[in-house]
Amino acid sequence: MDTSSDISMFDVVSSASGMKFCVVAEIKSVETKLAKNNSDYLSVTVGDKSATCVCKIFGSSPVYNFFRVAKPGTIALLEGISKDYNGTFSPDITSARALTDLEISNGKYLQKVTACAEEGVDALESELEKMISTIANDKLRATVTGVIGELGPDFYSKAAGISMHHAYKNGLLEHTVHVARAGMNLLKLYPFIDYGIALAGLILHDVGKTLEYTNDPVAQKTRIGVLHGHLILGYRILRKIAIKNCLDDDILERLEHVILSHHNDPEFGAVVRPATPEAVFVALVDNLDAKMGMVEQLLKSTPQKNVFSDFHKGLESKILVSPIGRSSA
Repeated sequence: MDTSSDISMFDVVSSASGMKFCVVAEIKSVETKLAKNNSDYLSVTVGDKSATCVCKIFGSSPVYNFFRVAKPGTIALLEGISKDYNGTFSPDITSARALTDLEISNGKYLQKVTACAEEGVDALESELEKMISTIANDKLRATVTGVIGELGPDFYSKAAGISMHHAYKNGLLEHTVHVARAGMNLLKLYPFIDYGIALAGLILHDVGKTLEYTNDPVAQKTRIGVLHGHLILGYRILRKIAIKNCLDDDILERLEHVILSHHNDPEFGAVVRPATPEAVFVALVDNLDAKMGMVEQLLKSTPQKNVFSDFHKGLESKILVSPIGRSSA
């Protein structure tokens, strides 16, 4: 199979039906589903930094066995034919193989597949430092600084997720700064919320993701990430540094609660539901930036010919992506 093609997944999903393609993409997920005739098929999500798409791989396909055992995060060379099924892009993959370590190590394909934060990392780091400096309580400020320092490069380089939001290099830093940026502005409206605890919570709510995800080109769950999850991991990181800095017990308890409850609902991983003003606030602002991160990615990756994006699991909806003023039947 030729590896010389420079087209992107966005080129593929934007192509006319019937076009043959050869593209390098990441296998993001593989799910076994049941067809209407009660036969199993694979629902495979593939993509690069420009776009993603879902492919249906049936048992008769020549690539069924490849995808059946393929692990998420595999970078593969895919050949196929562009097709639409019931108005949704669903290409026919005719050939697939994983790239070798040597092919990946030259960097060419990683640059195509691996997305990263659009805002400069240096600027984000600098803004975060200024945010932390506004925390008046010396021990609380030292705790936040100490946690970030303890995590080191991992905090600045890792993704904030595998697929849902900010799922790219430096995504954790970008999400953290965006959440804190939004929160600092909104806190002006709610003087009954403790500024220091809320801002510390906004900055530290996802620090457990530094242990939950690998730092490979394509983030995956670590063993401890699967077993404990980032809320518990973040709680442990915070407690260790807070005790070193002799943080007041009441403040520490409230800040730990922010981390343990910021997913809002136990169904979505929260250890407990938010039960302080600061915890309710952080959970809502975190959810706002996560959801808008999903929307932003759909706006960037959906072909311009489309009126709506594909259904997004995190948003539980499709998104209208056509520009304002462009009407459609």
